[in-house]
Amino acid sequence: MKAMVLKAIADLQTNSYPLEAAQWPSPIPGEGDVLVKVSACGVCHTELDEIEGRMTPRLPVVLGHQVVGRVAALGGGARRFAVGERVGVAWIHSACGQCRYCLRGDENLCPQFRATGRDVNGGYAEHMTVPENFAYRIPDAFSDVEAAPLLCAGAIGYRSLKLAGLNDGESLGLTGFGASAHLVLKIARHRYPRSNVFVFARSESERAFAMELGAVWAGEAREPPPEPLAAIIDTTPAWAPVIEALAALEPGGRLVINAIRKEAADKQSLLRLDYPAHLWREKEIKSVANVARSDVSEFLQLAAEIPIRPEVQEFTLEEANTALMELKVKKIRGAKVLRME
Repeated sequence: MKAMVLKAIADLQTNSYPLEAAQWPSPIPGEGDVLVKVSACGVCHTELDEIEGRMTPRLPVVLGHQVVGRVAALGGGARRFAVGERVGVAWIHSACGQCRYCLRGDENLCPQFRATGRDVNGGYAEHMTVPENFAYRIPDAFSDVEAAPLLCAGAIGYRSLKLAGLNDGESLGLTGFGASAHLVLKIARHRYPRSNVFVFARSESERAFAMELGAVWAGEAREPPPEPLAAIIDTTPAWAPVIEALAALEPGGRLVINAIRKEAADKQSLLRLDYPAHLWREKEIKSVANVARSDVSEFLQLAAEIPIRPEVQEFTLEEANTALMELKVKKIRGAKVLRME
């Protein structure tokens, strides 16, 4: 099968083609697995972390964890789906199902959590396999390309918003305005119609996009908002916005950091952390770790009910390096999705 493969850690400052187009062995579904013929796969900032070594993937690996396709074959004992059914695969590829985290529904914290496109091959290819209990039916409301970013950017944004603990009428801030944040804004406007959403973004185009989608204010990352905010969700890969966000919170406010890794180059920003200005008066910081299956399934249902239409830029599988480099240089409007020929 055709695949775009990461064979070695790369510096995207000097190597703009980190993935190699290859003829890769087609996977065979194991016991309880389904084989998925991939039709679309979203491109995520986490893949930049994998490529540049901030997160260690197994190598070589096929990246991609926002996968939409159709069941092509069933492994032994797999009965949940029929051949030909449309399914999605998210970041959570599997978990043990037996530890205390799994038993209480927090399988995203499982010590044996395995990630799609990091620990196992993902969707930057024509086929992939996944345990049937970690695949999701895709609502008919979405095309394959529209559904792809919902499986990560949407699901992780949904989990972030839950962790923010927002009440209708309380103000929400979004730091960064890419694939996840633009979907969070759409969710927030539906779930909290009396809440104002404020967006902090580096580029003028991102700020204009936020206003188009219903933000009441959009400013630069270091620009103070017109009012203190009850909650802020940070979707950036940098440290500086964390400090700025803490200063913008009202007493008792909560910052939710929706990022698996922060880029080391900006770590000196932490030296500016001032306890009275940034943390005092019972402000909280909460991190988001992966997603659970419930996040994905609940969000897909909610997205179909609203309905949410993600803004999408399409690329072919062979253009994966181009999509990743555009993400690296912050050339972003909504989500980037690879579509198979």
